[in-house]
Amino acid sequence: MKIAVHQMTSGIDMQVNLDTMVAAIHEASQNGAQIYFAPEMALYLDKNRSRAQHNIVSEDNHRALIQLQNAAKHNAMIVHLGSLPICVDGSAAYANRSYIIGADGVMLADYDKIHLFDVALSTGETWRESNSYSAGEKAIVADVGMAKIGMSICYDIRFAGLYNILSEAGAQIAAVPAAFTIPTGNAHWHILLRARAIENAMFIVAAAQCGQHADGRLTYGHSLVVDPWGEVLLDMGQDIGLGYANIDLNRITEVRNRLPVLDHRRAIKPII
Repeated sequence: MKIAVHQMTSGIDMQVNLDTMVAAIHEASQNGAQIYFAPEMALYLDKNRSRAQHNIVSEDNHRALIQLQNAAKHNAMIVHLGSLPICVDGSAAYANRSYIIGADGVMLADYDKIHLFDVALSTGETWRESNSYSAGEKAIVADVGMAKIGMSICYDIRFAGLYNILSEAGAQIAAVPAAFTIPTGNAHWHILLRARAIENAMFIVAAAQCGQHADGRLTYGHSLVVDPWGEVLLDMGQDIGLGYANIDLNRITEVRNRLPVLDHRRAIKPII
C-alpha cells in the first residue's frame, strides 16, 4: 500500500491548519496514497494556555473533525489525524487525542496520549503537558481494513512497553504523530523510532511538526517511515508538505520468520 506522510508547521489558526490538511488529503489521493498520516497537534498548536482555551472545544459537533471526515469520504482516503486538543466531557481538562477516520468518513478509533511530556531541558525549555492535559489509560489498535494500526503520540515513543502491547495485539503499523523539540530530536528521534520498529518487527510511521511555529516553539521535523528491520524508508528532513512510502505488509512476516522476537518474549518476575 502507498501511504502519505504530512509534515507540517501548524500554528494558532485552526482554519488555516484545517485547509492545509484538506488540500493535502486531496493531493495524496491524486497521487495514489491510501492512508494519510498527520502530525501531533496538526489542527492547533499553541503553548499560550490562556489563548488556547478559547479555541479548544469538545468532540461533539467539532467543525474541523466533521470537515476532515468529509474530506476522507470525498477522497476515499483513510485519515490518521495525528492529534488535536479536545475538551473532555465539558470539564476543565483536555485530552491530546488522536483519531483515525475511515475512507467512508466514519470515525474508526480514537486514542488519548498516555505519557505526558513534563521535562526541563538543558536549553532552558520547560514543558509541563500535565498542567493542561489528562493522560489516557488505554492502548488502541485500529483495524482499518488494509492494515492494523497501533496508536501512540510523540513522547509515548520512549516507553517500549506500549509498543510491545500494540504488537502483541496485532498491530502491523505503529503511528507516532509528533512535535519533538530540537534538542531531544537531535539526540533520540531516529534511535527511538528505529528501536521500536526493530523490537516489534513492525512498521513505524511518524508524521512530525517542523520549523518555527506561531507560538514561538521550534520543532525537529524528520518525519520518518521505518520498516520492521529498522530500515528508514522515508526521512523528510525539515521540508513541509507530503512524503510518500510504499508499505509491504509481507515484510513483517519475512522479518518475524527471520528473527521471531514476538514468539521469544517471556514474562519476567520482578526482583524482590
